[in-house]
Amino acid sequence: MPDTLVTDSATDRARLATPKARIGLMIPSSNRLAEPQIQHYAPIGLGVHVTRMQVTGKHERPLKDMLEEIERSASALADAKVDLVVFNCTGTSMRDGPEGDAQIVNLIEKTTGIEAFSTGAVIVEALQALGLKRLALFSPYRQSVNDHEVDYLGKLGITVVSDLALNLPGSDDYIKVMPERWVEIVTENARDDVDGYFLSCTNTTQIEAVEPLEQRLGKPVVNSNQAVLWACLKRLQSKLGPLGKGSGPGCLFEKI
Repeated sequence: MPDTLVTDSATDRARLATPKARIGLMIPSSNRLAEPQIQHYAPIGLGVHVTRMQVTGKHERPLKDMLEEIERSASALADAKVDLVVFNCTGTSMRDGPEGDAQIVNLIEKTTGIEAFSTGAVIVEALQALGLKRLALFSPYRQSVNDHEVDYLGKLGITVVSDLALNLPGSDDYIKVMPERWVEIVTENARDDVDGYFLSCTNTTQIEAVEPLEQRLGKPVVNSNQAVLWACLKRLQSKLGPLGKGSGPGCLFEKI
């Protein structure tokens, strides 16, 4: 009978069992793309572990009413002995501004004793690493979510010159927008007066549009899952070892 887990060699199996570092992703329960995308782009030696939170869509509620769910999810990841915990939901992390975002991260760190960060915070970190101060923002969200993100970024010194919300009703529709369509949408709405482009959402195919857009528009492009992976690799470089040029999609990974 064949092994249930097929790998190329015993060495590969050992790498899966004993990665050099582990990250834990806290993702919305409806998210179907963050996990496979991070797994796909992660280098050998990085273990990726995921837990789900009911915090978006029909489960969306005020932050104070989500804290118990966040605490439970974070505690589950701590059991996997991860090195980092990521609150990986752009809209939720930015919804209540930098103060609300910090409250989420502080709760995770208090619960787990492990370094944590949010998607919102590392997007800002990525934008700053690339020197981007004036952006065009694109998302699958309703306009009110974009408005929260514009406000969040503005409070941290980043100006959103223009934003486009596709106003899609939910996750089922988010994941149907193919990378080629994101390239078309951004290209059709390209601007000369921005430093770069921010493609917001962890449950889209946007990460695959990053490099085609940079080649076409000649400006940096940052996406939510791309920024999360970049931030993880940056923090874990001492454990993972040299990553080399092109360790992830887009020019952002030149800043590790």
